[in-house]
Amino acid sequence: MAYSDCCAMKAQISKISRYPVKGLSPQTLSESAVDAGGAIPGDRRFALALGSTLFDGTSPHWLPKTSFLALMKNEKLAALETVFDDQSDDLQILRNGKQVAHGKLSDPIGRAVIEDFFSAYMRDETRGKPRLVESIDGSIFTDQKRKVISVINLASVRDLERVVGTPIDPFRFRANIYIDGIDPWAEFNWIDKGVVCGSAGLIIKERTERCTAINVDPQTGERNMNLLKTLQGAFGHVDLGVFAMVSQAGSFAIGDPFMDQD
Repeated sequence: MAYSDCCAMKAQISKISRYPVKGLSPQTLSESAVDAGGAIPGDRRFALALGSTLFDGTSPHWLPKTSFLALMKNEKLAALETVFDDQSDDLQILRNGKQVAHGKLSDPIGRAVIEDFFSAYMRDETRGKPRLVESIDGSIFTDQKRKVISVINLASVRDLERVVGTPIDPFRFRANIYIDGIDPWAEFNWIDKGVVCGSAGLIIKERTERCTAINVDPQTGERNMNLLKTLQGAFGHVDLGVFAMVSQAGSFAIGDPFMDQD
């Protein structure tokens, strides 16, 4: 696969999202502010630890995604719609448009309600009673040990659609920032380079190696595609998207430029 070798590339931010609870549905944003070395505020603030996971809530630290309920192995999560209010810490869980659980995540009783729901809904997949855990003191429940922002080029998704022959929901890739306006796969040319994101500065650190979570339809929870196999067969890799670190604090919004600093 040959990628564009154009030196100057300029895209626009098309979508912004974060995931208040790891593994659950996204919360779309119109804008966000970021600190240097930080992630999007509130992203992966909470997670559902498996019953078998050892986790000290008073001293949280990074754990691999296999320690939590996640789409990689627990595709039933995608059949749920969640609505989170970050002012009240209230989480509403819906299935087929109807509320099935509701609780305040910063309150012990509210957490217990949510834990009981997932214990019943996921059954043996939780490996015991699941525990809703919260990141504190700057920790975050991302798949990466360091704080990063996940970026998806929508043109690359469309190129994958071309190969598959059917539409692909970009939310399969659970990114924070979705950009458009550059060639497919051109984002790979930004590795180790600085980019301007609104008024913030980012450094693109690496390509995002995908896992089996992208095979799950984010609307239905069905594992209905083998996109890893398609990526490998058509493009010779299983990467889609890039990870970026914030080098300069700032803010960005939908429609803002996302471009290299050259």
